[in-house]
Amino acid sequence: MTNLKPDSIIACLDCPDHVQAVLDASLWAAKHLNAPIGLLHAMPNLHRSAAVNYSGCLTIDDESHLLQRFTTEEHLSNAQIKDQGKILLKHAERYCDNKKINKPIYCIHRHTTLAESIEYVDDMAQLLVIGHQVTCKHTLAQLVRSSDCPILITHTAFSTPKSALFAFDNRPICHALLNWLCSNALIRSMSIHIVMIGKETEHNKEALREAYAKLKQSGIDCKKALVDCRDVPSAILYYQNKHQLELLVTGAFGESRLRELFYGSDTQKLIGASKTPYLLYPSE
Repeated sequence: MTNLKPDSIIACLDCPDHVQAVLDASLWAAKHLNAPIGLLHAMPNLHRSAAVNYSGCLTIDDESHLLQRFTTEEHLSNAQIKDQGKILLKHAERYCDNKKINKPIYCIHRHTTLAESIEYVDDMAQLLVIGHQVTCKHTLAQLVRSSDCPILITHTAFSTPKSALFAFDNRPICHALLNWLCSNALIRSMSIHIVMIGKETEHNKEALREAYAKLKQSGIDCKKALVDCRDVPSAILYYQNKHQLELLVTGAFGESRLRELFYGSDTQKLIGASKTPYLLYPSE
C-alpha cells in the first residue's frame, strides 16, 4: 500500500552534495503551494553496492557517526544500504521539522532506481525537487524528460528567489506552464520577467502581450521583453544574468526530436549551464 499523499512536493535525496538545498527548496515550495512534503530516498538493491558519502550532508549530529562509518566502507550490503537510507531520511525529516512550516512531512524509502521511483511518485506529486548533480546512471535531462510533473532543479545551496525569468515561446507547453503559474502561488510574490526569444514580428509581439496580460491579471508583478537572437539558450542566460534574476522557468523539451537531432536541445543546454534554481514544466 502506498503512503503517498496527493499533491505532494517530492524531495529527491539522491545526491549528498544537494540534500540540504533540496530540502530548503522543498520547504519553500511547500509553503507557497500549501502542500505536504514527501522525502524520497531511492536506492536499488544491488549486490555489494558502492558506498555513497552522505556524511555531513545535513547539520544534525545524531547518528552522523553511522553515516560516516558507511562511507568509509568500500562496498555496502543490501542491509547496510537500507540502514543508510533510513538514517538519511530520519535526518531529513528532523531537519524539516525544525523549520516549523506546519506542513505534513513523510518518508518514501524505495529500493528501486531514482528513475523508477520518480515514475512511482509522478501521478501524486505536484512538484519534484532534485539536485543538479544526480548520482544515478540516468542523466538529469533523462529524468526530466521522463517525468510528467514539474521539476525544480537546485544547486549546492538554495536561497529563496525574489525574481524569475519565464522563457515564453508561444508553444503549447509554454501556455500550459503559463496557466500553471497563474493558478498557484509559487511565484506570486516574485518580480517576473517574461522573455520571448524571437523575431520582432506582430505575431510574436501579440503572443507576448497576451501572456504578459494574463500574468498581470493573476496579480503577478511582471515585465516583458522580446529579444531577437538565434541562440535561444545563450540569450536566455545572458538576459537572466544581466538582470540578476534568481530563478529560471521554462517548458521542458518542447522542441521536436528532429530539431533536437540537428540543433541539440535548448532544455538540455540550459540544464547544463544554469547556475540558479531552474523550474521546468513537462511537455505533454
